[in-house]
Amino acid sequence: MTLLQILLLQITDTGHKPVAPIPPPPAATEEISLIHLIQEGGVLMIPLLFCSLIMVYVFIERWMFLRKAIAGEDTFMARLKEEIKRGDLSGAKLTCKNTPALLARIIEKALNSIGKPIDAIEKSMENTGKFQVYAMEKNLSILSTITAIAPVFGFLGTIAGMIILFFNVQHQGFSLPNIAGGIYTKMVTSAAGLIIGLMSQLAFTYLNVQINKQVHKFEASSVEFLELIQEHPLK
Repeated sequence: MTLLQILLLQITDTGHKPVAPIPPPPAATEEISLIHLIQEGGVLMIPLLFCSLIMVYVFIERWMFLRKAIAGEDTFMARLKEEIKRGDLSGAKLTCKNTPALLARIIEKALNSIGKPIDAIEKSMENTGKFQVYAMEKNLSILSTITAIAPVFGFLGTIAGMIILFFNVQHQGFSLPNIAGGIYTKMVTSAAGLIIGLMSQLAFTYLNVQINKQVHKFEASSVEFLELIQEHPLK
């Protein structure tokens, strides 16, 4: 081969270098949405959904009731003291009637018992207070029930997911797509049950703390009222 031929071959090789292939674009990843997770959770997501809706409804209803139960309570005792010190029994009763707070119902019952022995007045206040506490605690048992049963539904979802997993493996062979459905059901229902149970427990605890605070207010205000009518007897 002559020197000219060698140079021509080198020029040809350097002028026509192979172009590197363009890598294909990455495959689009599927985003996980809440609706997708609920669908993958299966039938057991239906009772869990009902539990979550009931939990939210009960919490909002009880929260609004407790707000109404303390409405006007801050200024109620101050006005009541002034009227009792003046000996204005009818004015005190009118103040109780116009105050929406549950404490006013207890004091109103006591005012209607004026003239009876102090023990009888105290007993009437105690009985009325029990009814008011019962009114505040109404439907709280629903939250405690949801706290208990929501994780159970999640556990049932775990069992259902394992059944689906082994069924797919038995009839379709061992592969990732075949076992994914069972794992989805298992994990989604377990997570949903635990989350709903936790939120229900938090709601129950919060409302229970607020009720206990109100009960202490009932007790303190009742003692204050009894001392007040002993110092300033009403007729």
